[in-house]
Amino acid sequence: MSMIEVLFGSRKKTADTARERLQIILAHERSSTGGGMPDYLPALKEELLAVISKYVCISHEDIKVHLERQDNLEVLEVNIVLPEQQR
Repeated sequence: MSMIEVLFGSRKKTADTARERLQIILAHERSSTGGGMPDYLPALKEELLAVISKYVCISHEDIKVHLERQDNLEVLEVNIVLPEQQR
């Protein structure tokens, strides 16, 4: 330890402090959503169904909307089963 650290104590680096604050914010946001499905996903599914139904006959069961969290990323997966076209 240097003489300055002995007299004044060592200070945390700003990057470490910023990382800790970000982790706290992320933990708070994740806990506030309950880890479940966000509020907008059911509305998104309904709007997708309405738009696609203008062009193709599909039902609610043909659309699957899934949100997955991986580390610091959120992946929105939308699967739509379209009927086979008759020629």
